[in-house]
Amino acid sequence: MTTKPIKLSTLKTACKSCKLHDLCLPLGLDLGDMDKLDNIIKRRKPLQKGEFLFQTGNKFTSIYAVRSGSIKTYTESEQGDEQITGLYLPGELLGLDAIHNYEHPCSAIALETTSLCEIPFEILEELSESVPNLHHQLYRIMSKEIASDQTLLMLIAQKNAEEKLAAFLINLSTRLKLRNFSETEFHLSMSRKDIGNYLGLTIETISRTFSRFQSEGLLTTQRKYVHILDLRKLKAIAGMADDCAHHNEPSDSAVN
Repeated sequence: MTTKPIKLSTLKTACKSCKLHDLCLPLGLDLGDMDKLDNIIKRRKPLQKGEFLFQTGNKFTSIYAVRSGSIKTYTESEQGDEQITGLYLPGELLGLDAIHNYEHPCSAIALETTSLCEIPFEILEELSESVPNLHHQLYRIMSKEIASDQTLLMLIAQKNAEEKLAAFLINLSTRLKLRNFSETEFHLSMSRKDIGNYLGLTIETISRTFSRFQSEGLLTTQRKYVHILDLRKLKAIAGMADDCAHHNEPSDSAVN
């Protein structure tokens, strides 16, 4: 079966013709209001792998919607140690955590060639006064971010290595399925080192757990390519029912 890689997806420019509009900020808007939103959006030059969207301490001016590719966010300790805090896929917004003090608390870097829509926040606030559904959608997205953070904390605190990695893979599978990609065959844009960092595990533990899953017939891997063979059993290991896999859960972007 041929997988549809995210980084090769091609999307039209206008919100109303974008394949991701029902996952993004335009959700719930009529065509007229969608055009108003579209008029304030800036289409940026694609980021290349390893290029920063913003860095810790940068002034906050905009939120960003991923159109294709993927972005990771991370913070650094005073000792320079990196802690990955999120993985963002097409249709997801980032930068919301900077609204409260107008300064980015983390850095965001492209994991592959990534295109984004830039939405100037002050203009978005002005537009929201005449388009109430925009406020509702923004609140919904921010609420989901809070829920995702809580799920990640619970994942890291309460699950063992197998449960963490299974939850991460199921969450990613679910998010890809929502975007009309294969839920069982995909490329990991995050390295195993990054996945371990994100889940609070060493790279050796991540590698051993992938090997264990392969020996048990749950999946196969070849470098960053993953083919899930037993989705139901992987969900059972993650402690997730078939209808419980959720966006940036640490089951995913967690495992966002």
